[in-house]
Amino acid sequence: MLTEYIDSTERAARIIREGGLVAFPTETVFGIGVDATNGDAVARLFEAKGRPSNNPLIVHLDDGGHWPRAASELPMVAELLLDVFWPGPLTVVLPKLPAISDQVTAGLSTVGVRVPDHSIAREILRSAAVPVAAPSANRSGRPSGTTWQAVAEDLDGRIDAIFTADSTTIGIESTVVDCSGPLPVLLRPGAITLQQLQRVAPETKDFRAGDKRQVVASAEQVNSPGILHPHYQPSAKVRIVEVPPTGVSVGASAVSAFCGLEGGAGIDAFALSRIFGSIEEYAAGFYEFLREVDRQSCEMVFVQAAPGDGIGPALRDRQRRAAGG
Repeated sequence: MLTEYIDSTERAARIIREGGLVAFPTETVFGIGVDATNGDAVARLFEAKGRPSNNPLIVHLDDGGHWPRAASELPMVAELLLDVFWPGPLTVVLPKLPAISDQVTAGLSTVGVRVPDHSIAREILRSAAVPVAAPSANRSGRPSGTTWQAVAEDLDGRIDAIFTADSTTIGIESTVVDCSGPLPVLLRPGAITLQQLQRVAPETKDFRAGDKRQVVASAEQVNSPGILHPHYQPSAKVRIVEVPPTGVSVGASAVSAFCGLEGGAGIDAFALSRIFGSIEEYAAGFYEFLREVDRQSCEMVFVQAAPGDGIGPALRDRQRRAAGG
């Protein structure tokens, strides 16, 4: 397949309407957009990514008022959350509309829905005028793409088009909250924190690590991406550290990398290193750094653990998954 490189939102929308696959930017990461009502197109998306069929997709809309294009019901708590956080990096899990392909939801009766806070993404979605399923634009298991060049590394020749826009701003995937049950449950952390959610919906609970382990062990289906399968992993081995490493041998440092918020003695000896100026910059640049580690053929990357405030817990979740945890 010849992948087209485009900068026209109308062209992107037309390809999606015609059953094609288009990578485009959002504020979180680049996504691969496909008509969520077209089962054949959705099947092509899973094949292009190498994505397991039991890993559901998130449906993107151009406006919060268009939720009936994807969901059959909007519970009151979901309405409260979307009124505050849409457009933005929040996905709410709702009862599914029958028109949405069962492949999008991995056969479940619920669907994740969000409205991105990105002008290009929303213009594509508006012009397409269909609900658009859009998982991260990368090969399954790899670090998500936050630049169109990173998307091309994984997907050139596998999808119909790549929108050549600037890099994303947040750099990690959306917060996912299940609003289909009696209480809202935070399934995947993101830029919108549990504390922010609880200010709007105080009853929101966290789907904690122990619950995740139980689900994985039981092979139970889940209604959010980013829980069951390996994610965000470079070819290099990832090791999470609380402080910058010291005492790394010269030979080891020649094939190792480091990223974090703090420098230290010996950091310059690494083949590749990056000290971010803030936790927001760290999150925005994390996936691209992991990709650069592979471009430089590093064998090991030391990743300083993200702090526990703000977007830190969401970044730490991605760090743990990148390390195979």
